[in-house]
Amino acid sequence: MSRVLIPLPARGFDPTEAAVPWKVLFERGHEVVFATPDGKPASADPIMVTGKGLGLLKSVLRADANGRAAHAEMLASDAFQNPVTYDEAARGAFDALVLPGGHDKCVKPYLESEVLQRIAADFMSADKPVGAICHGVLILARAKGAEGRSVIHGRKVTSLVNRLEMAGYNLTRLWMGDYYRTYPEITTEDEVRAALAADEDFDRGPGGTKRDNMDAIQRGFVVRDRNLLTARWPGDVHHWSVQIDQLLQER
Repeated sequence: MSRVLIPLPARGFDPTEAAVPWKVLFERGHEVVFATPDGKPASADPIMVTGKGLGLLKSVLRADANGRAAHAEMLASDAFQNPVTYDEAARGAFDALVLPGGHDKCVKPYLESEVLQRIAADFMSADKPVGAICHGVLILARAKGAEGRSVIHGRKVTSLVNRLEMAGYNLTRLWMGDYYRTYPEITTEDEVRAALAADEDFDRGPGGTKRDNMDAIQRGFVVRDRNLLTARWPGDVHHWSVQIDQLLQER
């Protein structure tokens, strides 16, 4: 059994991107440890859970039934209700690191946490399995290795792509403003690309917005580069989670 660390922001994490990997890894025998800034249970982005405020786009933009069901199960778990702090996680022993995303503005302290960036750099340096999805890839882009460059410099990755980020923003900006733009000054894809050794190291993946599930894993898109597994959005989360388990089995 492997011990997997899943850090979360205090508020605003994406329910699907946190809960599905928890569910897949827990059901396959791994121990999952959550970490939050203060050691208290985190809370998901309520809009992604309930769809409130999304109007006619609710059925398209909020977490789907699989994500909501996994989120409800995760909330009831002992692991979720008893997280460690980021500082305790930095001193702990883990076999893999999983970095979910979230686009609500209150995830910024998570994405900008120097403690989490150091943890990510240590995992990458030790060649331990690391999974990051959507905005979670920004933690890796900002984490610096021994040479002072991003730990994804020289790696092939994906993240939330401009097409998806701008679609969410443009569809809802008339009444939700820049809710879908965590950083209005730069997109997730553009910041991640800037951390890479070459522009072609970023893979946008196929078009389309069909979400994967355990019966349609092939819909999900994942980029693997050695110990690193990255994905774009909740629509890739089942494929990504299964790939994390497979990488752990290999190790």
